[in-house]
Amino acid sequence: MDLTERFWNASLEELKWGYAEEKEAYVCLVCGHSAEKGVVYPGDGVWYEAAKYIRRHVEGAHGSMFDYLVSLDKKLTGLTEHQAQLLRLFHQGRSDAEVQKELGIGSASTIRNHRFALKEKERQAKLFLAMMELLKERDRHAPAFMDVHRTARMVDDRYNVTEREREAAIAKYFLEGPEGMLKTFKLPEKQKLIVLRQIADRFERGRIYTEKESNEVLKTAYDDYVILRRYLIEYGFLDRKPDGSEYWLKD
Repeated sequence: MDLTERFWNASLEELKWGYAEEKEAYVCLVCGHSAEKGVVYPGDGVWYEAAKYIRRHVEGAHGSMFDYLVSLDKKLTGLTEHQAQLLRLFHQGRSDAEVQKELGIGSASTIRNHRFALKEKERQAKLFLAMMELLKERDRHAPAFMDVHRTARMVDDRYNVTEREREAAIAKYFLEGPEGMLKTFKLPEKQKLIVLRQIADRFERGRIYTEKESNEVLKTAYDDYVILRRYLIEYGFLDRKPDGSEYWLKD
């Protein structure tokens, strides 16, 4: 199971923890780092069993899961920028008066109204989740859609791709197999998204690449590695330093 699939398949509790429990290991939902069950791991002069070690990893490497989740693209969270900012301040323990002063809007009663609106959103989300769970038990015709990668810069109709369509596109454009060369990059946007996601998997998560090293990876997929790199950054798969000296796969 890849990182994106694991993230979207996680339970509510696992999303709060920042890691998923699998049969033989605990796996970080942000970066994929894992801790094998039955093994003890060192940290700051102390040895930790796997579950506690992965909790420390999430906190140390990624900080608050609340901050991570609320910072995801608004198309993924369903939050406006204003709502996300309110949630951040509420999470910090600010009073209504303090939030009002920080944002410079309305009055304390205005902030209370925002709290009420967010509570309504929570109730609606619970009901929607319940309905979708019940639907899964009966709907035998729903196609499996390709998961949206969490670092996507813009989520729109380009992501309306089924797993069957994804597999067909990979077979069509990677004639030598998924790890081979790309036939062409002159593709519709949906097809570009599919092949870019496949190419992004050639980068190691957590590794920093020099420009030359990133070029070498991309050359294994397509001769025009410059355009691939530009689109990988544009679609939110890769990130880089402003001077272009280092590149990495986005978490």
